[in-house]
Amino acid sequence: MERPSGTPRRHRAAKGAGAVLTGLAAMTVATLGANPSSASSHREAPYIAGDPRADNTDVYAFVSPDAPDTVTLIANWWPMEEPDGGPNFYRFADGVAYDIEIDNNGDAQPDVTYRWVFTSTYRNPNTFLYNFGPVTTVRDADLNFLQTYDLQVRQGNGAFTTIADDQPVAPSNVGKASMPDYAAVRAGAVVGVAGGLTSFAGQADDPFFLDLRVFDLLYGGDLSKTGHDTLDGYNVQTIALKVPKSTLALAGDPTANPVIGVVSTTSRQSQRVFPATGSRQAPTDSGAYVQVSRLGNPLVNEVIVPVRLKDAFNASRPPGDATFLSLVQNPEVPRLIETIYDVPAPATPRNDLVEVFLTGISRDGNGPAAIEADLNAHTLNAGVTTAVPSEQLRLNMAVPPTADPKRLGVLAGDLAGFPNGRRLVDDVVDIELKVLQGALFGTNTDAFTDGVDANDVPFASTFPYVALPHGIAVNRS
Repeated sequence: MERPSGTPRRHRAAKGAGAVLTGLAAMTVATLGANPSSASSHREAPYIAGDPRADNTDVYAFVSPDAPDTVTLIANWWPMEEPDGGPNFYRFADGVAYDIEIDNNGDAQPDVTYRWVFTSTYRNPNTFLYNFGPVTTVRDADLNFLQTYDLQVRQGNGAFTTIADDQPVAPSNVGKASMPDYAAVRAGAVVGVAGGLTSFAGQADDPFFLDLRVFDLLYGGDLSKTGHDTLDGYNVQTIALKVPKSTLALAGDPTANPVIGVVSTTSRQSQRVFPATGSRQAPTDSGAYVQVSRLGNPLVNEVIVPVRLKDAFNASRPPGDATFLSLVQNPEVPRLIETIYDVPAPATPRNDLVEVFLTGISRDGNGPAAIEADLNAHTLNAGVTTAVPSEQLRLNMAVPPTADPKRLGVLAGDLAGFPNGRRLVDDVVDIELKVLQGALFGTNTDAFTDGVDANDVPFASTFPYVALPHGIAVNRS
């Protein structure tokens, strides 16, 4: 299969069937009631729900706490991975473009793009086994299934350059008998890359935390049924990259130009041909690469974008996000809350949400007292007077990491947290619920919570920071 390179072409509206309930209303008011949704970007649109290997679930961007001259970028795929999912365990899709894009001047165009392209092999295809015996290293001879990747980088619209090739992917956590020390196996998938970068790809605990019992008629009408982390015990496929700030900043100067926008995308080839019935050949892919998944800020496609536009949003590019402006200015969730719970919705148009999702937060009198200057608006960048509104996760790299991160981030006075980038510990469900109900206007939003305040397992203190994947099935004790 031809390896993807160059700019993925704009994807026509993806085809698919089914519907995913829209609404942060799905996670809304644990103490007031509940509402309909899905996790961050887990199965958020009809088409991508049927293509989990390409489904972006979450994006994180934060100043590395143990290396503050660097930024860590994390993107996850394949929601709801159940441990013990053999004999064909989880993997990235071969030949697909998994990208993390960086906009460092506010024009909504990627100035730096990192791309991972994966290749899978079996040492012995004449067995059903994932591994022949105990696996102690990432390239252990007893590991039958091997996946590797090439890491490419592109500046602006230039050609992609390979900066690391044939790097190992951490395998799925099969269990204690097969991988008695999984931490040691995963450590072999953390690799140094030229230019001071560090890369990782492999399975990890799903770091997103929330209560998703929202499809059962809004928590079954019983408020005591909130507060359970639905993703407890599940895994995802993770890509992580630690990059010097100077590599990401406009003109290489993170002091003068500290704000970056981050978006992760997945692109597949446009054509798939299935062999005739009875053939032993695998399907073949060909044609131009088209974008099928996109993610910046969490929950945007779930709670801002209506069902009829969800596939289109996944196929869209940031420069065209003005199309979705009215949805941000007049969001559905506060109206639902007002109707169901008699809690008044903030007045529209919601310019505070435009700042959170489309332009970055600037000090204009609408923010909490903790924000005393521009926080992560792209206009911080030298020479940029008007940023192009676009849905990106924006990070001000000049804000240092905090020793004691607050789960509510900026709302709790912790400017190193969401919506200034996103850390693993940030409780983005509660933050966005509160913001949607007017927290940036100074409204009292204490009641708005899903009752889940932290991940089910601790995060690591060093790169790649995500926790080890679970090896015991969710339905086992």
